Amino acid sequence: QVQLVESGGGLVQAGGSLRLACAASGRTDSTYAMAWFRQAPGKEREFVARIMWRGGNTYYADSVKGRFTISRDNAKNTVYLQMNSLKPEDTADYYCAASPGIVTLTPGSYPYWGQGTQVTVSS
Repeated sequence: QVQLVESGGGLVQAGGSLRLACAASGRTDSTYAMAWFRQAPGKEREFVARIMWRGGNTYYADSVKGRFTISRDNAKNTVYLQMNSLKPEDTADYYCAASPGIVTLTPGSYPYWGQGTQVTVSS
């Protein structure tokens, strides 16, 4: 089992920045990939960014490419999401997810989830 706890959400004006953090605990040695997803009211949960725990390879959704950066600190078992140039359409609950195996861009491939942190971007 892996436990995930997100932090760093809040209210920011359009064009501003926020950094989300996801602290992992438990069987983190088995983690293969970690990702951020988001879910806006009335919408499905969507992929935002992914990082491979050992090699550090990253992948981003087109909607955030060039504005968001995912990174990890293996010593702290923490994954970050630096969000710059925020837009009102980035408003959503952001969730951290982890998987011990091969992943896709769909939420179903991640068995471990945090409780989410809310991000609101005002225009």
